[in-house]
Amino acid sequence: MRSARWLRRPVAWSVVVSTALLGGSVAAPPLAAERGGPPAPAVADGARVLQENRLDDRTVDLLIYSPALGTSAPVRLLLPEGWSRNPDRTWPVLYLLHGCCEDADYRAWTEFTDVREFMADKDVLTVLPSGGPAGFYTRWSDFGAGGPDWEAFHLRELRGILERHYGAGQRRAVAGLSVGGYGAFAYAFRNPGLFQAAASFSGLLNTLQPAVPGVIKGILVREGENPFAMWGDEVLDHRTWSQRNPFDHAEELRGTALWVSGGNGLPGPLDEPGSLPDPLEPAALSTSQVMTSRLKDLGIPVTEDFYGPGLHDWPYWERELHRAWPMFAERLGVERSGASANAVATAPTSTSPAAIRMPAE
Repeated sequence: MRSARWLRRPVAWSVVVSTALLGGSVAAPPLAAERGGPPAPAVADGARVLQENRLDDRTVDLLIYSPALGTSAPVRLLLPEGWSRNPDRTWPVLYLLHGCCEDADYRAWTEFTDVREFMADKDVLTVLPSGGPAGFYTRWSDFGAGGPDWEAFHLRELRGILERHYGAGQRRAVAGLSVGGYGAFAYAFRNPGLFQAAASFSGLLNTLQPAVPGVIKGILVREGENPFAMWGDEVLDHRTWSQRNPFDHAEELRGTALWVSGGNGLPGPLDEPGSLPDPLEPAALSTSQVMTSRLKDLGIPVTEDFYGPGLHDWPYWERELHRAWPMFAERLGVERSGASANAVATAPTSTSPAAIRMPAE
């Protein structure tokens, strides 16, 4: 169990988790019940909702026990207008992934950007999942012992719960910043067809580019992790690293609408006066430029927004979400603002949770 190391969750939730894991009762999720859910916690693939906390009419926090993680993890949902009034309707889904080493974790997008207000007039279920302090949106090898599997948690367990109990539909897009930008592209290439669009904002998109493995391992060390516990050594375990490297699998992104952006690390128009250059944004920019060059060599369309001066910081990622939205709206089948163009009743499809297999290692 890695609960103390992997997730910084509110103390109040630990009581709920302990009760559930020891066999105590947990109240039925009221929101799932609004949609005709079962008189028991929402469940999918062994994962289950332990607690719902409705912060306001559109913001809901879930605490989910995840077998893939071996512990619990929080998720924030931004509900579309009319969610409660339409229990038989499904909604396109936008996953927003945070970066590493962020104390705000799953709350980061709502704490540091205007995403709640920006999505208010859009008929999309917005999902803000925890990725852990430095989970890297991947399955950890843990030296062969089998560590936490964030990909399985997000794309099998959480997705199953959202589709069965919270009105998530079959059109999906994913975006992330920094390590979350890596996660967005990794999830898209490792699960072809699952996402109609993917966006990376200042992401590390070539994890085997010279010096980048050192950056990744440095992040893990800073977070108190063994730098080899995730994918092993980039030389001795090259196959494992390559299996998770977007650059090495650019062809698998064909057919997905793609957005890649980043700055050069020099203070820009959205930074505080007197800001100093940062070293991480140029590294992310380099991998992003290499990635878009590879995509174009393969004839795969990609939208670039390499905007020059700008630090590795939230004001730019908020702006990129706004800029990328028309691409998401087109692929999700919704108007750029307002009503959905393809709302449908819930129905099983070939991309139901039971039908999608996780990628083979």
